[in-house]
Amino acid sequence: MISFQNVSIHFGTQDVLRDVSFKINPRERVGIVGPNGAGKSTVFHLITGELSPEKGDVVFEGAKPSIGHLHQQLSKWDEGDTLLSYTMRSSKKIKELEEQITAIEAQISQTEDKQERTRLLNQVGRLQTEFEHLGGYDLETRVKEALGGLGFHTSDFDRPFSEFSGGWKMRAEMVRTLVIKPDVLMLDEPSNYLDLPAVEWMQRFLKEYQGTLLLISHDRFLLRTLTNVTLEIDGQTATRYNGGLDYYMEERVRRYETLLAAKRNQDRIIEQNQRFIDTYRYTASKAPQVQSRVKMLEKMEPIIVPRQASENGKLRLPEFHHCGTTALTVKDAGFSYDGENFVFRNISFDIGRGERVAVVGFNGMGKTTFSRLVSGGATPTEGEVILGHKVVPGYVSQDFAETIPPERSLMNVVKLADDTLSENQCRTLLGSFGFSGDDAFKTAGVLSGGEKIRLAFARMFAQKPNFLVLDEPTTHLDINGRRALEEELKEYPGSMLVVSHDVEFVRNIATTILSITESGFTKYQCGYDDFRAMEAKARGEAVAVADASASTGAEQKAAPLSQKEKRKLRAEEREKKAPLLRSLRRRVEATEARIAVLEQEQSELVAAMSDASANIDYATINRRMSEIQAELETLNTLWEQAASELAFLEAE
Repeated sequence: MISFQNVSIHFGTQDVLRDVSFKINPRERVGIVGPNGAGKSTVFHLITGELSPEKGDVVFEGAKPSIGHLHQQLSKWDEGDTLLSYTMRSSKKIKELEEQITAIEAQISQTEDKQERTRLLNQVGRLQTEFEHLGGYDLETRVKEALGGLGFHTSDFDRPFSEFSGGWKMRAEMVRTLVIKPDVLMLDEPSNYLDLPAVEWMQRFLKEYQGTLLLISHDRFLLRTLTNVTLEIDGQTATRYNGGLDYYMEERVRRYETLLAAKRNQDRIIEQNQRFIDTYRYTASKAPQVQSRVKMLEKMEPIIVPRQASENGKLRLPEFHHCGTTALTVKDAGFSYDGENFVFRNISFDIGRGERVAVVGFNGMGKTTFSRLVSGGATPTEGEVILGHKVVPGYVSQDFAETIPPERSLMNVVKLADDTLSENQCRTLLGSFGFSGDDAFKTAGVLSGGEKIRLAFARMFAQKPNFLVLDEPTTHLDINGRRALEEELKEYPGSMLVVSHDVEFVRNIATTILSITESGFTKYQCGYDDFRAMEAKARGEAVAVADASASTGAEQKAAPLSQKEKRKLRAEEREKKAPLLRSLRRRVEATEARIAVLEQEQSELVAAMSDASANIDYATINRRMSEIQAELETLNTLWEQAASELAFLEAE
C-alpha cells in the first residue's frame, strides 16, 4: 500500500500540493486525471523518491514494492547499444542475479570439496529461483514480443539505438518499463508516441497485468478499459473516486456542488467575523471576543474548489455561413511527391453539406496528405479536388502547436488569417475561444498545448469557414477540452473532415467514415462502431456466423478450426496484405531517395555560402535553403508514418 499523509510541495511561489492525503491499495488500477500542470507527474516523482515532500510523508506500508516508471523523457543509453541490448537492460536486479549466478557456477566448476560444492549449489538454487520469479529466463522472449507489438520489426533488433527517432525511442522505453513485471507500474501519458495499433496492443497487454497500475492519461479509451479507481489532482488537492472514468465524471459534479456550498458558507462566516473584528478592534470591552475570532480565522482551513466539473472548457464556434448542397467533389484524384510513387490514386466521391466525415486507415496511407489537398495546402498530381458553391475550408493541422511563431501576440496570429479584422473583432473572436481581456496581447509562446489548439481554431474561424478540416485536433487537449470540442462539433451545422487516432473522439463525432486502404477510398454512411462491425464481418465470415447463431439463441457452438484451416486463413491474410506491403516499401524507398537528393543539395548550398571567393547570391540561396528545410520536414514525417506502418504489418 502507498499512503500520502498530509503531503505538501511547491515550486517557487506556486503551491502544487497542499496537505494531500490518499491511499493506493495493492492491485488497484488507478487513473490519475486533472488539468495539465496540476501536479500529476509530481505525484509519480514523490512515489519514486525523485522528489521529497516539504511537509508530510509518502509511506510504503509493508515491504517496499518494485516500481516500473515510464517517464516522458528517455533514459541514458550507451554508445554501442542496439535496440535489443537497450531494452534488455531494463532490470538492474535481473542483471545482478545473472552475474552472481555466472560467478558462482564458475566457482563450482573449480571446486573439488564436496561440502563447498553443496553450499554453492544451494546458493545458486536460491538465486535461480529468484531469477525465475523476476522473469529472467524468458526476458528476451518477452522483450521481443513487446517490441513487435509496438511496431518494431525483427530486423530492427540489432540496429544501433541512436539511429531511431525520438518517438521510436520512447516506444523502446515503454518496453523496458512493461517487461520487468514490477509490483507497481506507473505510466505517464503512454499513448503520446503511439499509433492506433500500438495503443490497442498496449491496452491488451495492460489488461493482463496483475500488479498495481497507476496511469496518467487524457485518453478516455485507456482510462475506461483499464482503470477502476480515479485520482483527481486539481487545485492543490487530490481527491479519490472509487470508480472508473464514467463514475468519476458523474460523481465529480455532485462533489463539486457540495464543496461549492461549503465554500460559500465558509466565506460567509469569514466575512461576518472579519466585519466584527474590524468594527470592535479598538473597543476594550470587546477585546476578548475580537481575539477569539482572530484565532478562529487563523485556524480555519480554507476550502479550495477545483474547476467546475461540468465546465469542459470554453469553446463557441462562430456562425455558419450558407453554401451549396455538395461540400466537396473528388474526381479521379491522385497524389505523388516524386511523380512516380503515388500515395493514393483514382479516388472519386462526394461529401455533402453537413456531413461529419472521419478519415480512418493505417499510418502512411495518406490521411494527412488528403486533408491538405482538401484544405488547399497541396494540389493533386492528377484528377480534381473541387470545393462546392461558396464552400470555404478551414484547416487545423496536427503540427500547429509546434509551428506557431512564439513571439507573436494572439491578436497578431488571428490577423495573419484576415488582416482586415479590427481590434474589436479580433477580441470578440478570441473571446469565443476562452481568451478574454488582455489575453489578446499575450505571446503565443506562453500558451499551454490546449490553449494553442483553441488559438488554432480562432485563427481558422477568422477566415469564416463552413467546411472544417481537422487533422488530429485533440492532440494537446485534456479530457475536458476534448469533451468541449466534441459537444461543439456535434452541434455545428457545417461540413467537416476529421483525421484522428482518438477512438472516443471519432466515435462521438463521425456520421460518415472514409476508409483508406490499398484498394482506395471507401465511403461508409455510418458511424465508427457500425463501420468496425462491417469491417469485422468482411474479414471473417466464421465470426459473423457464430455471432448470428448466438443472436438467435442457438445452442450449437461452431466447430474449432483444424490446423490446416488455420494455415489456410493465415496464408489468405498474408496474400491480402501483400499489395499494401509492396506499396509501403515503394513509398519508403521513394521518400528516402528524395530525402537523400535534398540533403545533398543542402550540403552543396552550405559549401557555396562558405566560399569567400565566389560571387554569391545569398538571398536566392537562403530562399532555397528554406524551401528544402520545409520539404525535408514533410518528407521525414511521411517516411516515419510509412516506415512505422510497414514495420507493424511485417511484424504481424
